[in-house]
Amino acid sequence: MITEVILKEKEVSEKLNGFSFEEVGDDHLYTGLQTPMKKDAFKLSDEEKKEKIASLFTQIMDVMGLDLTDDSLQGTPKRVAKMYIDEIFSGLNPANKPKVALFDNKYQYNQMLVEKNITFYSNCEHHFVPIIGKAHVAYISSGKVIGLSKLNRIVQYFAKRPQVQERLTNQIAEELKAILNTEDVAVIIDAKHLCVSSRGIKDETSSTVTSFFGGKFNISEKIAELQNTLNY
Repeated sequence: MITEVILKEKEVSEKLNGFSFEEVGDDHLYTGLQTPMKKDAFKLSDEEKKEKIASLFTQIMDVMGLDLTDDSLQGTPKRVAKMYIDEIFSGLNPANKPKVALFDNKYQYNQMLVEKNITFYSNCEHHFVPIIGKAHVAYISSGKVIGLSKLNRIVQYFAKRPQVQERLTNQIAEELKAILNTEDVAVIIDAKHLCVSSRGIKDETSSTVTSFFGGKFNISEKIAELQNTLNY
């Protein structure tokens, strides 16, 4: 039995490149491009999920010693369940993915298009506390364009799930590459993590910047041009 436990711990350690689960969480590491989901993630309907979350959150509040007969707290479990499913984690459900229509680039605009300062709110998948930031998205048309608001909606869709910033950056970029059929995509995210500022190291001043530069954006001159545009 002891041997089995040791082998299991070794297997887990190798899977996490030598890091423990606690270290992965505190160091904000992630395991892949795809958001980790169970195969039967959508076996329950949204209403069934809300009902179950409300029940479980009631237990959490009870364990914490909160008085659930108080007028202010009675509705909290249902409010939390609704918030999780319909709002802050709605991006987990593919049914909520933005519908995107492509249009011909009739203006023949062949320079980079930049949508900057897209405000988003996400949640750290390690501690379930907010990530608050701005995303800057750019692309060069390969003959097709999309509506500007769709860029914002794509950012919001991937942000509304438990996230790690590096994954969020890459997911947005890969989605845009697939939709626009081009490698010429750039994504920069500058965000503040409350799991860093409100707990652990408690650093209130730092922010995290991640970037993706694909195709024509992956050369120093184009990166400089993009940075100059963002600094206007």
